[in-house]
Amino acid sequence: MTRVVLVGEAMLELSQDGGNWRFGYGGDTLNTAIHLARKGVRTAYLTALGIDPFSTDLKARWAGEGLDTSLVLAEPARNPGLYAISCDNAGERSFTYWRGESAARHLFACDGIEAALQDAEQADLLAFSLISLAVLPEHGRAALMALAAKVRERGGQVAFDGNYRPRLWTDRSTARAARDAAIGVATIGLPTLEDEVMLSGEADAAAVAAHWQALGCAETIVKLGPEGCLLPDGIIVAPERVLAPVDTSGAGDAFNAGYLRARLQGNVPEQAARGGHALAGWTIMRRGAIPAA
Repeated sequence: MTRVVLVGEAMLELSQDGGNWRFGYGGDTLNTAIHLARKGVRTAYLTALGIDPFSTDLKARWAGEGLDTSLVLAEPARNPGLYAISCDNAGERSFTYWRGESAARHLFACDGIEAALQDAEQADLLAFSLISLAVLPEHGRAALMALAAKVRERGGQVAFDGNYRPRLWTDRSTARAARDAAIGVATIGLPTLEDEVMLSGEADAAAVAAHWQALGCAETIVKLGPEGCLLPDGIIVAPERVLAPVDTSGAGDAFNAGYLRARLQGNVPEQAARGGHALAGWTIMRRGAIPAA
């Protein structure tokens, strides 16, 4: 049975529900992992949490979603990060973060990391993002890149999402270098046009696709927000319906899950893109980055 491993940082989430704040959890690669697990894909999450009550609750909730938590390591001296979502009247979101000393930043220094990496190397698909790299120190980034290279060398797939969050990087040149190195080990690329414009100033989706493909990631799907996505063959696939979103948090992560699941099942990119749009559409009509199933 196909096994997927995602790598990244998961956080506690505060989102507004009427006049109140709702407590949940989220994180770009975690959101994708939860969606995949809900759809019956054998999925594990490689990250670090603390040993505090919040960490214990998070791990239990993920397991309840069907996610394999055997690669969730413990960093006793640290706790999960926290973020809050604020949405405007159009459902567009902004975030406030408290994540500077989160346990996930120290993943590659945790006890048990060697065994976890050996396990993750056997994945049929490994997925991570530019945020996964941004929160790690230099040695952690190198270790994650080495893991991706090993998965690809043994014939596995490597999916990379170029999620760019400027506040996580000291400068754009460092972020660009990390992104380009990750593209070079990826077999499936999932950039978002808006992020690429911010990071590299690319003129359009075709320029983004050309850059990623030139670095070795042949299957690059450029996400275009409500307009759909650009496939490797140059076709744009639009969502079936135009929606008035409640909360766009996690839309791209849901698209990734729908797309990757369909590709694992043998569907062609166009069919996979439609699956991605459907799951993203379901997500943006509900509050929170990973709405209740």
